[in-house]
Amino acid sequence: MPTLLFLFAALLAAGLFLILADALKLPTLGAARAMLSAGRRDKKAAKTMETWLMSLAVRFSKHIPMDEYKKNRMNNILKAAGIGVTPKVYAAYAMVKAGMILLSAVPCLLLLPPLSPALVFLAVLVYFKETRKADEQLREKRERIERELPRFVATFEQTLKSSRDVLAMMENYKKNAGEAFARELDIVTADMRSSSYEAALTRFEARLNSPMLSDVVRGLIGVLRGDDSAVYFQMLAHDFKALELQRLKGQAQKIPSKIRVFSFIMLMCFLFTYLAVIAYEIVKSLNAMF
Repeated sequence: MPTLLFLFAALLAAGLFLILADALKLPTLGAARAMLSAGRRDKKAAKTMETWLMSLAVRFSKHIPMDEYKKNRMNNILKAAGIGVTPKVYAAYAMVKAGMILLSAVPCLLLLPPLSPALVFLAVLVYFKETRKADEQLREKRERIERELPRFVATFEQTLKSSRDVLAMMENYKKNAGEAFARELDIVTADMRSSSYEAALTRFEARLNSPMLSDVVRGLIGVLRGDDSAVYFQMLAHDFKALELQRLKGQAQKIPSKIRVFSFIMLMCFLFTYLAVIAYEIVKSLNAMF
């Protein structure tokens, strides 16, 4: 009986999905996957489930209310994080993904009632994870760029002795920069060619919202205005080097705790080995005596 109920629920869900897909005029799976994969930077093919969820999210996004402030803020975060969707589609995708997990709890009420609360809890976790996904990607990207800023500032400090061409220096450094920083330098250099240098640097600062990058941009704008910024960049390079050493010390302090766990495991293995040998010898001696 439970097997028949499960098959009935599965077939009913598949039939309802096909009817709704035809009624809502959803694109075919191949077309939706091609469109979803085209905007990706990692060039990975979109998964089938992700394609379905994104198609539903695009349809559902038209009915999500969002004020202008939140929409602009989320749009800036998505652009900085490299996620090529609109704020409404991003919010709708989180709701649809969590909603699908929540709907799966309905058949569980008939088949496995104890599993239903776990699915509801999982849906809540998935929703909050998806809504924070852009912020987490932006934070990781900001950290990768901030790790390169000490070398960038040191290079600019040396270049400033012979040239004050900010655009040329950024283009030269872009060849040896990391992937995340090189992509941002591509954007800011293209923006500098098409608009004001100061405005492009200000937008560069606003995209990442990094205190370290704000100090660098302040110095670059000073160079563009003709200020003698050699001392400023010397002090900035010194401060960034101190921050880099502090960050490396923090990473080094985390290593002993990880090593301590494996050291304890190795110690227990040695102890069990010695105890096994001692126990074997005791048993062997007792067998010889009796």
